[in-house]
Formats: sequence, C-alpha cells, structure tokens
Amino acid sequence: MAVFFIFAMLLGAALQITNTFGGSFLQDFGSTYANSFAVAHPGLLMSVSQISETLFILSIPFFLHRFGIKKVMIISIFAWVLRFGLFGLGNPGGGLILLVLSMIIYGMAFDFFNISGSLFVEMETEPGIRASAQGLFMIMTNGLGAFFGGVISGKVVDLFTVNGVKNWPVIWFVFAGYALILGIVFPFVFRYKHERKLVLK
Repeated sequence: MAVFFIFAMLLGAALQITNTFGGSFLQDFGSTYANSFAVAHPGLLMSVSQISETLFILSIPFFLHRFGIKKVMIISIFAWVLRFGLFGLGNPGGGLILLVLSMIIYGMAFDFFNISGSLFVEMETEPGIRASAQGLFMIMTNGLGAFFGGVISGKVVDLFTVNGVKNWPVIWFVFAGYALILGIVFPFVFRYKHERKLVLK
C-alpha cells in the first residue's frame, strides 16, 4: 500500500504537468500556425481530452476484469508516456493528428490509474479506515503530486527556455522519459496478484 501511495503521488505529478502546460504549449504555436484550428481554438482541442476521459470510464470494468488492477495501472503509466511523447512530436500543422491522439490517450492515462487506484484502496483497506485511505489517495495525487509536479515541471520548462522561447519537443520528451521510468519500475516494486472475483464485472 505504501508503494502504491508513492506512485499515486508520482502519477499525480504527471497529471499536473499536462494541466499546467497543455494550454500554453498550444498557444506558443501562434506565431507559426496562427491560422490553424489548434491555435485558434485550443479549448476545443483540449476538450477532446475530457470526452476521452468520459468514454474510457465506460471501458474500465472490462479492462479490470480481463487484466486486473496492476496491469491496468501499468497501461495508465505507459499511456502518459504516449501522451507526452505525442505532444513532443505533434504540431498544429501536419502533426495535428498526433495532438488529437494525445488528447484521446489522456482519458486512458487519467482514468485507468485513478479509478483502478481508488478500487485498489477500497479492496485493500479495512472498513474502519477506508474513507481515510481514500482521502489519503486524493491527497497524494491531487495534493502532494500536484504540488511537486507543478514545481519540478516548472523548473524543467525554465531549463529548456532560451530568450523566452520554449523548446517544447525536448520538454515533452523529458516528461515522457519521467513517465517511462515510472512504467519500468512500477511492475517490479508493486506486488499485487490479480484475483478476478474481486474485480468489477
């Protein structure tokens, strides 16, 4: 459980990264892709993420029953790798499809860990401390994770900003590398055996 909460914080940092810099990333294309859809309507493009989030929620029972909580969490972590990597490769011109794919993958990245994580806490804690454990899960993801994610990611962006110009591809690849490290380490340190009878059907 302790390992799970640590990774909940680290994945919460990934969520904060995309919440903080997703919009400004698209706006920075204004000078080179001023007439593109993504630059003219960044809010509409970002809303694809919310639509994706809603749709992936519906698929969670299937994935949990078939693969189990641990594998669903691993899928979520590698979805963050793709989310950031596609941001690094995409642009509002010829790379628009990559940005759209990144928005779609966001639903998997966000929902799969948060929902399966909440279910894991629900199953692994005693009724007397269950509400407190769920609260701690939220603190680790949206509290500490968001705080450290905001601070550290801001320093990464500053590091790759020269004369006010951000090197977004490198920045996103750094974030993708961060998520990749989490994805490699997580299966080895989070020891949990999938039991079908305990998972939502």
